[in-house]
Amino acid sequence: SDPDLWLDFSRMVIPAAYLEQHAGAIERASNEMRRIEAGETVNTDEDRMVGHYWLRAPSLAPEALEPAIMRNIAEIKAFASGVHQGEVLTPADKTFRHLLVIGIGGSALGPQLAIDALTGTDIPMSIHFFDNTDPDGIDRTLAVLGGKLGRTLTLVISKSGGTKETRNGMLEAKTAYESVGLDFGRHAVAI
Repeated sequence: SDPDLWLDFSRMVIPAAYLEQHAGAIERASNEMRRIEAGETVNTDEDRMVGHYWLRAPSLAPEALEPAIMRNIAEIKAFASGVHQGEVLTPADKTFRHLLVIGIGGSALGPQLAIDALTGTDIPMSIHFFDNTDPDGIDRTLAVLGGKLGRTLTLVISKSGGTKETRNGMLEAKTAYESVGLDFGRHAVAI
């Protein structure tokens, strides 16, 4: 079936022949989206499907994956609620007051956008990012966290699980935790 997407060009200045001239490219893009949505392995570098958008619309995932996606979403929501409600505690039985998100590209930009767009002044945790490999930026973030690492939950995000920049940020965070006598693994979660 055709993608459920309509574009209104009525307010755009597009040459009359533009769509006709680019019909082949438009058709190739539509076919690629159909392949992605069908669950074909289109990321040949990593030999995997490309379905991160399935988290927003699990019904679009291949049928066999939908229940697992729904279960994972429920588990993530329960964990986040537990952190916010003080049910998931630090190793010292204190509430987490700070969140350090480590990711690169969309793994950092997505959370930053959601936080900026969807939160107000009553956000339950102060949120900080390692979103690039700049050592000075990482040091600045760690300086802001100062002596607060004991009450900081670190969230490491990588869609592929093998992103080198994210791994390097995680190792920097691990070193920072260990330098103040904290077990990084007891303060960290990975997605």
